[in-house]
Amino acid sequence: MKNTAVRRRRNEREAARNAWEMVRHEGATLDVSTRAVVDADEGRLRRLFENLFRNAVEHGGSSVTVTVTETPTGFAVEDDGPGFDSDRPERLFDPGVSGNEDGSGFGLYIVRTIAESHGWEVRPGPSPAGGARFEFVLDPVGDADLDIE
Repeated sequence: MKNTAVRRRRNEREAARNAWEMVRHEGATLDVSTRAVVDADEGRLRRLFENLFRNAVEHGGSSVTVTVTETPTGFAVEDDGPGFDSDRPERLFDPGVSGNEDGSGFGLYIVRTIAESHGWEVRPGPSPAGGARFEFVLDPVGDADLDIE
């Protein structure tokens, strides 16, 4: 399948805030502490954020705080919710896997698919607050396509 997405320089802060507005977050908080600009397709980057935000709110509830932050090799999205079972974090991205009985199990699969379509690597793990953290490495070999404004 040919990747026909239009990739341009995208401001992560703006993309994250636009995605947040598309998610029912009743009382949850978004903290965007990045000034990074990435080379990404606008719609796919927004969808990546939407899926991560929706997942955090569905599992963490109305008091969850979701943070988008820059890292030395890209960016991360983390929350202070309950986290996930860390025995096999790679399974989180399998289609149909959900920790919520009402979930489709496709949200994180879509996140990984979007990341990979951009040439990014996504690494799940615990956040410093005990919730979930998804770190995006924009260029695993060290020449990250990331600028700071």
